Amino acid sequence: MREKLYTIPLNDAMHANEECPFCFIERTLEQDMLDFVLGSASSYMESSVRKETDEAGFCRYHYKKMFDYGNTLGNGWILKTHYMQIRTELEQQCKHFTPRKSTFTDRFQKSNKQPNAIGAWVADRKKSCYICDRTAEEYNRYLDTFFVLYKKDADFKTTLFQSKGFCLPHFGDLCTAADTKLTDLEKEEFFPALFHLMDQNMARLSEDMSWLIEKFDYRNQEADWRTSADAIQRGMQKLQGGYPADSVYQQRK
Repeated sequence: MREKLYTIPLNDAMHANEECPFCFIERTLEQDMLDFVLGSASSYMESSVRKETDEAGFCRYHYKKMFDYGNTLGNGWILKTHYMQIRTELEQQCKHFTPRKSTFTDRFQKSNKQPNAIGAWVADRKKSCYICDRTAEEYNRYLDTFFVLYKKDADFKTTLFQSKGFCLPHFGDLCTAADTKLTDLEKEEFFPALFHLMDQNMARLSEDMSWLIEKFDYRNQEADWRTSADAIQRGMQKLQGGYPADSVYQQRK
């Protein structure tokens, strides 16, 4: 199948020969978003972008990424106008807040599991993130592209089943998406092949982890590390995704 602009990143991810091509995609998307929000193009100075970041804000995880990125002025501008948005919302929330009436059973509960209006607003704010939302949109498009290539590109299918598989979270996403993206006949081929791929590669990582531990035995000090030297970060990635050993992503000068 002839490559198109929207298929190139996914093909690049598949040929990177890493533990999970969708982790590769997500890292690229996230870094692109950090460049967009805080990079030299100065999109944070555009009113349309700032309106969106003011309304959505950022999660704790991406605030840390933004701090590490290193653009103090850009972060300052983004925070300044976002604070204005939050103060306005907070003022309205406090103005219209009415405490919930206590009941007899409340006295015997250690904690109230149901948030009041202020608690619900804060919870929604914690979940809202401009980078998470934009990255998720693009990620879902790549999930769609994955199944387009799987159906139409024999080389892609071959590369897939010779790969190192996926991390568990992205494996779950693929299984869920396959239910609606594939026909019943295609599912009969896809799921057994995918399950076999995952089993093979989980076994490979288990062996790497076992040998890494054996290397700490004094009798194996001179033995070769084989493929186990970076087994910790790869094992963590396989279980939860991401790149635990990545260095901080910073603004390019």
